Amino acid sequence: MAREIPDFKVQARTGTGKGAARQARRDNLVPGIVYGGGAEPQPINIPYNQLFKALKAGRFLSTLFNLQVEGQEDVRVICRSVQRDVVKDLPTHVDFMRLRRTSRVNLFIHVEFQNEETCPGLKKGGVLTVVRPDVELMVTAGDIPEKLVVNLEGRQIGDVIHISDIELPEGTRPVITGRDFVIANISAPAGLLSAEDEAEEEAEA
Repeated sequence: MAREIPDFKVQARTGTGKGAARQARRDNLVPGIVYGGGAEPQPINIPYNQLFKALKAGRFLSTLFNLQVEGQEDVRVICRSVQRDVVKDLPTHVDFMRLRRTSRVNLFIHVEFQNEETCPGLKKGGVLTVVRPDVELMVTAGDIPEKLVVNLEGRQIGDVIHISDIELPEGTRPVITGRDFVIANISAPAGLLSAEDEAEEEAEA
C-alpha cells in the first residue's frame, strides 16, 4: 500500500527579486522556489504558520509533499534547503525540487508492530523495546510504502529484530548499508532479571 503524501498548499509569487521577497515577509509569508522536473522554476510564497508547523513536526527535508498551487497541477516535491535568519533563526527562504514518479529519494518510513497481543515473549511479561520507530529508506517517489511491518507472532524474550527480518517493498533499500542494524528487541522485565541474578549468585555460592 502506497504511503499517503501530505498536501502542502502555497501561493504563486508574481514578483521576483529582493523587493518581492521582502514584501512577502511583511505579509507573513516565506518566499520560496520550485525547480527541476523538466519545468521552469516557479516562485512561490508559503504561509509562515504552515511552514513553521511543518518544520516543528520534524524531518521536513526528508518528507515528500504534494505541492498545491491554485490554478496549477499538483506536483510532488521534496525540500532541498531552508535558509534561516542568522540572528533570529527563522526561515527566510525555501527551495523545493520537483520529482518524477521514477525519482529515487531518501525518506523515513514508520515501523508498525503487529500481533503484540499474541506474542509469547510479551505474554510472559517481556518488554518490547523499539530502537528505531522509523527507518530511512531509499524509495521510488511513485511507490512509497505506507509503513514497515514487524510481525511479533512467535517472538520470545531475548529475541532481537533486525532490518533483515523485515520484508521491504521491491526496489526499496535502507540508506544505512553494510550492517544488519537492530529495529527492536524483547527484553525480560526488571523483576525477572533480578530473580535470575539472585539464582546465579546462589548457584555460585
